Amino acid sequence: MTTNWRKAGEALRKIEVESTSQNQPVLIRGTSDELKCIGIGTDAAVFQHVDIPEYAFKLYAKDKMHKLSVEEAIYQQLGENQFFPTCYGATEQYLVISYEEGITLFDCILQGVYIPKEVIAEVEEARDYVRQLGLNPRDIHTKNILLQNGRAKIIDVSEYSQAGNDFRWEHLKKAYDEHYHLIANKPIPFWVVETVRKWYNQRSRNYPTFDEFVGAVLKWTTFSKQNLSNKEEKDSDSK
Repeated sequence: MTTNWRKAGEALRKIEVESTSQNQPVLIRGTSDELKCIGIGTDAAVFQHVDIPEYAFKLYAKDKMHKLSVEEAIYQQLGENQFFPTCYGATEQYLVISYEEGITLFDCILQGVYIPKEVIAEVEEARDYVRQLGLNPRDIHTKNILLQNGRAKIIDVSEYSQAGNDFRWEHLKKAYDEHYHLIANKPIPFWVVETVRKWYNQRSRNYPTFDEFVGAVLKWTTFSKQNLSNKEEKDSDSK
């Protein structure tokens, strides 16, 4: 690929990304018929240009621009590999990476698409690769892992230069190993997934350990399922 990605610049200048408080997703101001928003995060939004769909453009909020050069440097350090997108360049406002096909593991859960154990193993392999390069594989979760032709592709590396372990992947892997069989191939309602996500983000205030958090989720989902079943029976009897 060449620098033909620069032709997206005019359309991207019509868009402004604005960060919000409390680590919520960014807001998008402006429009362009040539752009399609394909992702929204807390620092940036990602767009695809209709004429050059092989690229993804990560446009940062003005007060988050300092993170752009950091992420570009991380991609340069990662180099060409099977686990992450390719970075082709950057401007002062946006990062240019390869567009990656696939469905996120988050959407797999919503739609009941089976997540094979090989994907989990490949994320583990990717994390080992990142560590070998002296980086720190943080912030790996269901919304930034793609199921791509039966394999894993991780699409956000922005925190790999930060220290510390957020344990998000360790907890996700443990939940997969021990409990995924309960929901495999079953679509899960969005409100259920969002409730669990919010509980997880607040778990340190409410649960001493991750196992206690999982126990509370299992108890709640069992209770909710039983209530729903009872309601359906009552509705059926009343007809």
